[in-house]
Amino acid sequence: MPHSLTFIGLHYWAGAGHEFDQIARLLAPDYPLLAPDLGGFGGAPVPPSGFTVAAYADAVQGFIEAECPGRYVLVGHSMGGKIALELAARQPAGLAGLMLLSPSPPSPEPMTDEDRQTSLHAWGKPVEAEKTARHITAHSLPETTHRQVVADNLASSRAAWEAWLLHGSREDISARMARIEVPCALVAGDQDPVLSPSVHGLETLPLLPAGTPLEIVAGAGHLLPYEAPQEVAALLQRFAEERVEY
Repeated sequence: MPHSLTFIGLHYWAGAGHEFDQIARLLAPDYPLLAPDLGGFGGAPVPPSGFTVAAYADAVQGFIEAECPGRYVLVGHSMGGKIALELAARQPAGLAGLMLLSPSPPSPEPMTDEDRQTSLHAWGKPVEAEKTARHITAHSLPETTHRQVVADNLASSRAAWEAWLLHGSREDISARMARIEVPCALVAGDQDPVLSPSVHGLETLPLLPAGTPLEIVAGAGHLLPYEAPQEVAALLQRFAEERVEY
C-alpha cells in the first residue's frame, strides 16, 4: 500500500534532477520521488532572485508548495545537500525528514584556491567535463550514464557555475543548523574524492540532531545516485519506515 510521503531530490553542482531517476524507479510505487532542476542547471533558467543558498531554498520551497501536498523528505546531494540544510532550518510545513548524500557542509566547503581556480576555468570545456566525470566517480558508470553526467556539466550556465564556486560553496549557515528538528541521516561513499566521510563527520554530523547516523557506501565515489542507486534507495526506504513513518 503506498505511503503518504514524498521524497524531494536536490541534485549536485553541475548536475540535474534526472540523477535521481533510477532511485525513483526503485522506490515506486511505495514512495514518489520528485527532483527539480535547480536554477542555472539542467533545464532550469537562471533564477531571478540569484544564486545564494537561501535563494535556491526559496525556489525549492516554491516547487514543493506547488507540486507536493502533504509530508515529504528532502534528499540533498552535494550542493543540493547544503540547500536542503538551509530549507530544513526553516522548519517548513510538511517536512518529515532530511537525507543528505555526500552533502556540501553547512560551513564553507573545503576547497583549495588552486582547485577553485581550476574548476572556474573548466566551465564549458568538454575535455574537462570528461575528466571531472571520471575523477568524481569510483564505480565505472554505464556509457549512457557517463555521457549524461558530461552533458549535464556542459549544460550548466556560467553564472550558476561561478556563483557556487565563488559564493554558495563558501557560505556558512552553521549557526542555523540548531533549528533542524526532523530526523536526519547522512550517507557518504568511502571512495569520495570530493567530500570524504571524514569531512561529513567533522563539519556536518556534529550540527545535526543527536543520533543522526552516518552511513558509508563501500566502493562508491561522489555521485551516489548514479553509482549506488540500489543502496541509496534501500537506505531511503529504511529511513522512511523506521524514522519518519508513524
